[in-house]
Amino acid sequence: MSSRSADIDFTFTREVTVRSTVDALAITGWSLEEPLGLSYVVNDNDDSYDWLSTTTDHAEEVLTLLDAPENTDYHVALCVYHAQAETGGQLLFLPRRTACSFIPTINRRKLSGSSDFTDVGWYLHALVPSLLTVGLERYEARDIGF
Repeated sequence: MSSRSADIDFTFTREVTVRSTVDALAITGWSLEEPLGLSYVVNDNDDSYDWLSTTTDHAEEVLTLLDAPENTDYHVALCVYHAQAETGGQLLFLPRRTACSFIPTINRRKLSGSSDFTDVGWYLHALVPSLLTVGLERYEARDIGF
């Protein structure tokens, strides 16, 4: 039995901040409030991606940490959630913040009539318009089987 995962890579015309990206996504219903709280990571040492969790009342502190100048050379990530659609995922920012990836890991939406394939079109429709406001230049989406 194979398993599937999707990945959407975004490239921006300029450096973005985690905060500006999250603020742009909030306009279309995305938030940091996922079913289990707020999850984030600063991968500053050993590529182990040790996720941390906190409550959403610490969101400002988390955004400040992720955008801190001392973390711009590291991968940082946080989970975003679309409550109305009951889905979400990991938003991973690459060093220098001119690119990020979205991986639907929370109640991944699947194509109608398919038990495996991700509805990548839904995620693009839900993410791209907001990301255009922070300088989205291009994206690449793929549904990966393994």
